Amino acid sequence: MRAITIAEPGGPDVLTWCEVPDPQPGPGEVVVDVRATAVNRADLLQRQGHYPPPPGASAYPGLECSGVVSATGPDVAGVRVGDQVCALLAGGGYAERAAVPAGLPVPAGVDLVDAAALPEVACTVWSNVVQVTRLAAGETLLVHGGGSGIGTFAIQLGAALGATVVATARAAKHERLRELGADLLVDYREQDFVEEVRRATDGRGADVVLDIMGASYLGRNVAALAADGRLVVIGMQGGRKGELDLGALLTKRGTVAATALRSRPLGQKAAIVRGVREQVWPLVEAGRVRPVIDRRLPITEAAQAHRLVESNEHVGKVLLTVG
Repeated sequence: MRAITIAEPGGPDVLTWCEVPDPQPGPGEVVVDVRATAVNRADLLQRQGHYPPPPGASAYPGLECSGVVSATGPDVAGVRVGDQVCALLAGGGYAERAAVPAGLPVPAGVDLVDAAALPEVACTVWSNVVQVTRLAAGETLLVHGGGSGIGTFAIQLGAALGATVVATARAAKHERLRELGADLLVDYREQDFVEEVRRATDGRGADVVLDIMGASYLGRNVAALAADGRLVVIGMQGGRKGELDLGALLTKRGTVAATALRSRPLGQKAAIVRGVREQVWPLVEAGRVRPVIDRRLPITEAAQAHRLVESNEHVGKVLLTVG
């Protein structure tokens, strides 16, 4: 088979479509003939040499895919050859075939290719917004990076759960994000999201903040929290190290959490996938949450796809189609 490989750390042009060995399914795994995969920030970091795959994972980039089951490994139940599935991976999605954990059927009403946009964002957002912060109806959710794959999914899920959703994004993306369910859009280049959140909540602040920025937003995120608010950090685009005002956090009885999905033990990932299948897939099948696709590109144009994601000009996911 062929896959995208990374010969050495570097820019998008180090991505090479070449012959590699076929994958073999392990216990609880199936082999999928991949129809599509999606570009995630982790793929860019891996290409640059900053985010190696966890031990035992495929060396090829790609944290999710969709396709058709062509073989099953030991201890697989409920999945058969010919089934359409999508999957959360620790690596290996940029390929013609991938060995993946069994567990996620393509939701009814979703195109097989578009389904590749769902596993990583659904598992990331659900595990943080529902499991970690326990967002409730009537609360205010602040989503940073509203135009990203994570952001577009979080906006929809927050709205479906009955929350008021505030999102930060470039002004050019505001109309699209409002259509997805955002109640308030903040242009982070021109506006102070702390002031805008306070104004929109009569001074209360956000009950939950989903943050992809990390260090550069840490102080302002705490300032934006409501009493008993919960901040969960899932990315470090703004740096690794920041200063935390514990006095401000104590005064608000606030909580700060940080999570990663790719490196979780398999048992934790399996539990998250079950939760997504039980709680999120019905929302997808009802049309209340949908994959948001900026564009589809052939996998041979993976370098161009990486440039697009690096530019931050996209809204939603950029997909790579196979075959």
